[in-house]
Amino acid sequence: MEITLRTEILERLEQLMAERGWSVYRLARECGLSESTVANIFRRNGSPSLETLQTMCRGLGIPMSRFFAENEMVELTPELRELFEQWALLTKEQKNSILEVIRLLGQK
Repeated sequence: MEITLRTEILERLEQLMAERGWSVYRLARECGLSESTVANIFRRNGSPSLETLQTMCRGLGIPMSRFFAENEMVELTPELRELFEQWALLTKEQKNSILEVIRLLGQK
């Protein structure tokens, strides 16, 4: 499942770049990321971190919800919007801790 999600993310990035006629260099420039960072995501068939994906979405001029929407815009509820906004303020360690708690809660 992880490989499928990774592939879908890369395909979606390529789609959005193609719609805009952007190269990897242009995406990196618009996002404020180094070209090597963006290029490595594609070259290594990797999945960007949530922070990097959020930065890419900002550079593309779309909310993250639209990135994951299939052919239509998904409206975020106020609760989800707050969750994303608070998430962006956390450190990497805090995000890892929150994810651990969520996974534990999901097991019940």
